[in-house]
Amino acid sequence: MAARVVVAFAVASAMFVAVSGQKFNAIFSFGDSMSDTGNLCVNGPPAGLTLTQPPYGETFFGRATCRCSDGRLVVDFLAEKFGLPLLPPSKRGGSDFRRGANMAIIGATTMDSGFFQSLGIGDKIWNNGPLNTQIQWFQQLMPSICGSSCKTYLSKSLFVLGEFGGNDYNAQLFGGYTPEQAAGQSGTIVDGIGKGVEQLIGLGAMYVVVPGVLPVGCFPIYLTLYGTSNAGDYDQYGCLTRFNTLSSRHNSLLQAKVSSLQSKYPWARIMYADFYSHVYDMVKSPSNYGFSTNLRACCGAGGGKYNYQNGARCGMSGAYACSNPSSSLSWDGIHLTEAAYKQIADGWVNGPYCHPPIMS
Repeated sequence: MAARVVVAFAVASAMFVAVSGQKFNAIFSFGDSMSDTGNLCVNGPPAGLTLTQPPYGETFFGRATCRCSDGRLVVDFLAEKFGLPLLPPSKRGGSDFRRGANMAIIGATTMDSGFFQSLGIGDKIWNNGPLNTQIQWFQQLMPSICGSSCKTYLSKSLFVLGEFGGNDYNAQLFGGYTPEQAAGQSGTIVDGIGKGVEQLIGLGAMYVVVPGVLPVGCFPIYLTLYGTSNAGDYDQYGCLTRFNTLSSRHNSLLQAKVSSLQSKYPWARIMYADFYSHVYDMVKSPSNYGFSTNLRACCGAGGGKYNYQNGARCGMSGAYACSNPSSSLSWDGIHLTEAAYKQIADGWVNGPYCHPPIMS
């Protein structure tokens, strides 16, 4: 058994050298609104979905594309870096998925609906694309992607699993749970992500990026909805400490899970992408990243300290984008700008915000 592991690891190491010097066959992405490139809109956008309206997409595409940003997302930049086409949403019929597919869908959670129903917050989940379902969507595509040679083909492809977890916590927080109560479910949520990684490895994945969750206590939506008059609730950069503590707990458990999986599957390259630290560094030192605005949304109706109002969100009547989105970290108060996503992609490919980096 030990000999087989050593041989498998040696083969994987040699394969990575070949892949890093050339290109991945494809990229396959799973996740939520941080990486959805159009799945929620394939059959027509749900009523009231503002991201199908301008100024979404204005920076790169010149039109709204159902991406939650002014332009490209991390997964778009990864595709460009490896010479691959931008990933088509997996629900779009007639697409060629051999060079990549995106299963991510806005609102996606790690956990299935039963988990939220057991917590009494089933009404806070509004789509049918949790992690397990997205992996099923991918399995349905596999015959058209790789035929009978899937193990070989997928072993030379890049998988991006997430981020997952953000909406699992959103459902709890918006359902009345405190950050401390929501943190009690972190172990279950992280276990769900770990099982997803193992499912992909079982299908043939060799290179899997597993991002953590973001420092949501620094996001305009949370700062607006949960802001207080108590200065002690904020850190020195103006972020809500309790909410960032929740994100940090999730990420600590996820890093431990990734480390365990790295030991269990030494022939695979399982990478923890540190979304939190990179974005928090942007908040702490925005000018180092070309930003003049870090806690205020670029797109909104101009109201309040953070430019976020639930009744006047980006894409709604009266909302507008700032004159230079690339100078802002936050796009709509919930998601980031293309300028931020580009730098995040760079940090994953070359380090230091991915462990190990995608390329090394």
